[in-house]
Formats: sequence, structure tokens, C-alpha cells
Amino acid sequence: MIIVITVIHVLVSIGLILVVLLQTGKGAEVGAVFGGSSATIFGSSGAGNFLTKLTSGMAIVFMFTSLALGYFAGRKPSATIFDDRTPPVTAPAAPAQPAAPGAQQSAPASQPKATAPSVPQTTPPQNSKSP
Repeated sequence: MIIVITVIHVLVSIGLILVVLLQTGKGAEVGAVFGGSSATIFGSSGAGNFLTKLTSGMAIVFMFTSLALGYFAGRKPSATIFDDRTPPVTAPAAPAQPAAPGAQQSAPASQPKATAPSVPQTTPPQNSKSP
């Protein structure tokens, strides 16, 4: 539906531009390029009445298609990249409780404490060049 209205809108806007340029004015416009023969093509009354009615009809169609496209643009749901994203699932964390001082002493002594192996610290070699 929107595509049909858009195509009609574009065609009417191009036709409206051409019809306005073909109308005779006070100066020499595009209508004068045809040598004034357009008056005999459109009948004895000339192109004035026909082009005026055609211009007003095209302007009305242009306004209706503009309103329709504006209406459909406002009603169209907008899609974002966040629509497919689900919130991360987090487990409720238990609050950390401080250990009682007596609890540390009551731990069995048979379990050794895990310690990280110590790495000897070495000094990087000095790259100094003496002149």
C-alpha cells in the first residue's frame, strides 16, 4: 500500500513540475519554447483553462498522497537492533558475610593453604651504549 502511494506521489510531483513549467507567464518560459502552438493543441480556449485545471487537480492529489505517506510513516512501528536482544540472566547473588574470627581457628589443620609459587625477580639487562 505504501509503495503504491509512493509511486503515485513521485509521478504526480514530476507531472506537477512539468505542468507548471508549461504554463505561459509574463516572461518567456518553457511554454514559449514550443512556439505558441500549444494554444491550438488544447483547443480554441487555449492552454490556460486546461493547464490550470490540470495543475489544481495534480496539486490536490499531491497533497492527499503527502498526507497519506505522513500518516503511514507515523503509524509504522520502528524497529531497532535492541528488539532481538534479551536481557542477561543473572543469578541472585548471596550477600557476602564476613567470617567470624573463631571460625578461622576451628578449621582443620590438615588442609594446607594454597599459595602461589614465587617467581624470582630478575632485573632487565641494561642496554646502554657508551660513546
